[in-house]
Amino acid sequence: MQLPQIKIPKKYLKIGAWVLGIFALLLVAGGAVAYSKRESLLNKMVAKAIGKAEKDYNLSVKIGEYGFSGLSKVHMSNISVVPKDRDTLTTIKDITIGVKLFPLLFGDVKLSEVNLNDGKLNVVMRDTLTNIDFILKRKKKDSTATKNKVDLSELASNLLNQVFYKIPDDMEIKNFMMQLNDNDTAHVKFLTTTATIDGGELKSTIKVNDTAAVWHINGNLDPSDKQLDIMLFADGEKVELPYLENKLHTKINFDTVKTQMKDASFSGGDYKISGSWAIKNLLINQPRISAEDIIVPDARIEADMLIGENFVCLDSTSTVYLRDAYVHPYLKYTLSPNKIYEMKLTAQEQDAQAIFDSFPLGLFESLDGIKVQGKLKYNLDFYLDTAMPDSVRFSSTLSPSNFKVLHFGKTDLQKINADFIYTPYEYGKPMRNITIGPSNPNFTRLDDISPNFKNALLTAEDPSFYRHKGFVEESIRKSIAVNFKEKKFKRGGSTISMQLVKNVFLSRKKTLVRKAEEILIVWLIENNHLVSKSRMLEVYFNIIEMGNNVYGIGEASRHYFGKSPSELTLGEGIFLANIVPKPKVALYKFMSNGTLKGYLLPYFKYIGNIMARRGLAPADTTGYGFYDVRLREGLRQYLAPDSTTLDTNSVEIGEDDMMTPEGMQDKSKSLFDRLFGGSSKKDTVKVKPAVDTVKTRKQLRQERREERRRKKEQEKNGN
Repeated sequence: MQLPQIKIPKKYLKIGAWVLGIFALLLVAGGAVAYSKRESLLNKMVAKAIGKAEKDYNLSVKIGEYGFSGLSKVHMSNISVVPKDRDTLTTIKDITIGVKLFPLLFGDVKLSEVNLNDGKLNVVMRDTLTNIDFILKRKKKDSTATKNKVDLSELASNLLNQVFYKIPDDMEIKNFMMQLNDNDTAHVKFLTTTATIDGGELKSTIKVNDTAAVWHINGNLDPSDKQLDIMLFADGEKVELPYLENKLHTKINFDTVKTQMKDASFSGGDYKISGSWAIKNLLINQPRISAEDIIVPDARIEADMLIGENFVCLDSTSTVYLRDAYVHPYLKYTLSPNKIYEMKLTAQEQDAQAIFDSFPLGLFESLDGIKVQGKLKYNLDFYLDTAMPDSVRFSSTLSPSNFKVLHFGKTDLQKINADFIYTPYEYGKPMRNITIGPSNPNFTRLDDISPNFKNALLTAEDPSFYRHKGFVEESIRKSIAVNFKEKKFKRGGSTISMQLVKNVFLSRKKTLVRKAEEILIVWLIENNHLVSKSRMLEVYFNIIEMGNNVYGIGEASRHYFGKSPSELTLGEGIFLANIVPKPKVALYKFMSNGTLKGYLLPYFKYIGNIMARRGLAPADTTGYGFYDVRLREGLRQYLAPDSTTLDTNSVEIGEDDMMTPEGMQDKSKSLFDRLFGGSSKKDTVKVKPAVDTVKTRKQLRQERREERRRKKEQEKNGN
């Protein structure tokens, strides 16, 4: 089918020709004027740039020679950039830069070509001074001057555009050195012998630290479509990061790292960046993370990042892969009107053995070689509005389906069901071997331990021990709120199950990995009923540290009171529960006559009242056995003078804790202790006042008698 031809009147064609002719003439005329004036324009631009660098950044910028090379290229030589009173930052012997003319008409500087020969970027850090601190100072000035809210999506779009605009279509770099000197303790040098971009293909050769190590960053770049696909690898060996090892005592190496950006554009008002990141044979060795090398054979993430007006988000469409296991993460940080933190992890039901096999090598040493059957799925939900921390939302659920442990790995998680040898450690050194069984005269079966001690310790440490499955989710939720408000770890959520696993099954090295391993082992034991609750409590009572080289309730009851655990009174039981968090200061809690110091009385009343409300002790208005506690005679010679005011119970009982006994767990450990395992004990509630200001009734009677005696002597002398 032939389309009908449309005839345009000749007069319109003539008008169009004249318009185009005039426009072309203006362009030619403007181009001719610009071309004739371009040298003077370049001089003005260079002078302006040098002046701005000096005024705004205290930078001394010098250019030996500069000028146009062709229509759109600028050639410069002998360039130096020196911050005031700092080491030289940059020197470049020779560089040619070309820009695209069409984007320049709209104010966008897009590089078409870069050729650089013999340059150096030198970053020097000495104590708190660095030759790049001008950047930080400028950013601080800008941030205080700008009061208007910034749309993060627009900011991200503009920033990414600028980055891609600065990627040239063609590039050739030869002998460019990047060097970092950090307080003369850590050095790193990267000498780019060659780096080229030709038709979007990137190739580079980089020598590292004057050694035989040679890196390559190769790949494909498509700046116009905001796409890239690049990979970092080394010749015939792993990529090592010596700076981290020297500076942070962290060893990291890997075979390859691959980064891919697939798309970056606005979607529904938000700016969306889609891409992936993958790494092969990653090795990490950091003492605070793990005592052993952690090896990740294969990991990757398919990521969708959303940037809105006031938030940054890793969308739940993202997927993290570890071997054959995968999880969908959701992370969101909202800046205004309130700062809000959100995190969700969703691992759909997967083969349980595949999940255990996906764990990085060296991560969970005690579980190496474990064989399981069935399936597992996991869900984590966390939401914290900083304006309302008490409303924090937290839930964590690992759900099994026909799950069963077929074969234990390196460690038999059921070993505590029979007699075994327990070795306590102090400061990383083993103390002595203790048999947990009848052959040990100090071993005490659960039924032979006084309910006064059992109930006091459970009340103070883990009231819901017989009801929970290793974790108290509500306690963890409340601890998050309290710790956020206090800006420190004031309250924790450990259970007796977690304490037992930490002491019996795990190494004493304080690492993040050990904490994660502890949580997983607790779940395996509790949810698969590998050990009964009663046996767990019995073992815990027999291994718990309760003084200098005193372990277990059998040793403790004889050490302090010269009696068996079955004979402990209510007051003695509450005292022994009190010393569990800090057993080595137990003797400082006694007066020289063997009675307890007065500041412990509020603690006794607090624990005793809770026990009485639960029917675990009779109501008592005198202190729940406080006045009846007496240290055995043989230990009194080791007591400190009564004038000693050592703070052994200094943490306040918060209002929330008074309402919920679970709040009495793990209250005063440091951030390091919480992250890396801390001591092998748990901190119960401590009560102010911290010094010995509360006195016993006997002391008060003695003081009154002494006061009356002094008055009588004064009256007698006065007469």
